[in-house]
Amino acid sequence: MPKMKTKTAAAKRARVTGTGKIMHAGCGMRHNLEHKSARKRRALKRDEVLATAQSKKMRGLLGR
Repeated sequence: MPKMKTKTAAAKRARVTGTGKIMHAGCGMRHNLEHKSARKRRALKRDEVLATAQSKKMRGLLGR
């Protein structure tokens, strides 16, 4: 049986932590940043844990 390939588009958007959680960059940092507060921009900059329902699908795409 051939090896499973990782979907590279998914690999560019998400990463797996050491404990097995899937992290992804949140939304809202592409445009209209000048009217957002500095605190909001700092909060949006952090990576977020992917929702449980989505992480199950993402694991298959990442080959895990």
